Amino acid sequence: MHVNTLANALTFDEGPVIGIRHLQALLLFLAVCVNFLARNTVSVALVAMTNAASANPDFPEYDWTEAQRSYILSSFYWGYVVTQFPSGFLTRRFGAKIVLLIPTLTTGVFSCLTPYFISWGGWVAFCVLRVILGLSQGLIFPAILAHVAKWSPPKDRNKMGIIAYTGVACGLLLAMAISGLIAESPMGWPGIFYITAGICGIWCILWLFLAADNAPSSRLITPQERDYIERSLKRADGFHEKKIPVPWRAILTSAPFYANLIVSSAQGWTSSMMNQQTPAYMHGVLEMDIKSNALFSALPYLAMWLTSFVFLAFADAAMSRKWMSLNVMRKSVNTVASWGPAAAQVGIGFLDKNQTEWAIALMTINSGLTSGSGVGSVINTIDLSPNHSGTIMSITNASATVLSIITSLVAGVIVTDTSSRAQWQIVFGLTAAITFLGNLVYIIWGSTDLQPWDDVDFLKSRDAENNSNKFNQEKEELKALEGKTS
Repeated sequence: MHVNTLANALTFDEGPVIGIRHLQALLLFLAVCVNFLARNTVSVALVAMTNAASANPDFPEYDWTEAQRSYILSSFYWGYVVTQFPSGFLTRRFGAKIVLLIPTLTTGVFSCLTPYFISWGGWVAFCVLRVILGLSQGLIFPAILAHVAKWSPPKDRNKMGIIAYTGVACGLLLAMAISGLIAESPMGWPGIFYITAGICGIWCILWLFLAADNAPSSRLITPQERDYIERSLKRADGFHEKKIPVPWRAILTSAPFYANLIVSSAQGWTSSMMNQQTPAYMHGVLEMDIKSNALFSALPYLAMWLTSFVFLAFADAAMSRKWMSLNVMRKSVNTVASWGPAAAQVGIGFLDKNQTEWAIALMTINSGLTSGSGVGSVINTIDLSPNHSGTIMSITNASATVLSIITSLVAGVIVTDTSSRAQWQIVFGLTAAITFLGNLVYIIWGSTDLQPWDDVDFLKSRDAENNSNKFNQEKEELKALEGKTS
């Protein structure tokens, strides 16, 4: 009896098989999806806006240079990088529910206004709108990582994190798949922005009614599921009301943190370069029209979305069956997700319009393998520090964003003629080198160990230790002085 009672006490009732924590993950998936849809439709829209013959010719056409197109593509990241650091602070201060509502609502409103602003102010107005969207969407990922950390028990962390993260691939897939079709429809290229605005509005309504900052504050959760989440994360009553100070010095002197920062930055460069430049490459080198361009551009992101679940299934099996340690699993998956695409990127640069199928196949392989970075390194932020995951993500995402700004500008400088295969070879070769080196750093210095600075009382213990050391030092100095005087 005693043994059974003890076992029951140590076993947490997980509540419903599909619970409110899974609903939060689904809402996060949709948040990422709709915002990435709004962010990335511009690459296809630009082709239609500057080449009316490739879409519905009944709408305005703009004679923008390659440099101006590069400014439009990169301007989103000018704003995006600014709000990365505030996002971590705002999420800690106000919670993810408010912080995630702001960017999606802002994106919806300004997407709806985009066609009117462009007709008034041209490419400069377009850049200004993209900066505003960037400012608002810069809040997203640090808030999402913090929300996952608050809602996911350790054994569900991979699953919930990857469900949210697959919104990236799904958003990119939708952006590439439907943008060309909408541009050729009676709605024309303005319809791309109107439909995006409507989807953002629908998500905002769902989020307002169904989301909660944490399990104890949810009106929908069962007591069993709430207690399971909080106990599995070893949280005492009142934990969410505590203000945990950020141990900046410990974070900024941590090798695993810098490994995560570098690999995230390399992935940011690769993702930005491939996402933004693929339509231009397919139109210029492969000479594909906008409709087939958009559909084939979407194929890699379909592979990316589906392969995410393959990597997730492997990660769950590897951990539950103890095939390898968490550290080995993350680095192995991330290596496949980095070095495989690096090889594909080199190959893409050597293909032309006579090898369209090979180009599409390599781009599909590139995107499919890249999806492994979710399991491989993105969730590693929570491994290092669940309590400070939002703050860490704000730093790593800011660095990745700076590189994303540079990618569009670098591509604009290198590719002066979009039909030049030699110029695209430089772009893809550079991207492959950065991808390779970023993962190498992660293999050497990355870690999945919970860092000591994650502890709620880390700074208090350090202060106590410093005070004790200082007291002992003063005591020794006093003894030494007394010895001299005697």
